[in-house]
Amino acid sequence: MKVTVFGTILDDDGMCKLVKNKVIDYAGEENLDEPTKVYRLLRDVFQMDKQTEEYLYMLCMSGASRLLGVFELTHGTVNLTFVNNREIFQKALLCNASSIIIAHNHPSGQVKPSTQDFSVYRQVRQAADLMGIPLVDSIIVGETYYSFYENE
Repeated sequence: MKVTVFGTILDDDGMCKLVKNKVIDYAGEENLDEPTKVYRLLRDVFQMDKQTEEYLYMLCMSGASRLLGVFELTHGTVNLTFVNNREIFQKALLCNASSIIIAHNHPSGQVKPSTQDFSVYRQVRQAADLMGIPLVDSIIVGETYYSFYENE
């Protein structure tokens, strides 16, 4: 499978434009329809289990659970990162996502969600419902993973 990493820039008119930053060949599963498959992709391609600061990624998905593209939404500190729903859904719309998955890492390796993790999950999920772009899962990556979908 090809993993396309996207970003956004402003064009000459000041409008947001989707740009392809890189394409990575990945020998993993074509359909990311299970949290374990998403975890393996994040670990193998982005080495999220080895990062020393928190990163937050969004996977834009087709209706058939195929990966359309990946965005690095934020890069934070050793125990904190911040995201705004506006940036999430701007990028999801530009990528024509039918659904999204968000994922961040815990550099400590521990995947137990914090109070802030639960709060962000609820806020993004509520916004996703309003936008009509379902949040399929939120995954925390560490030594293993935590899936909000599997634990609901």
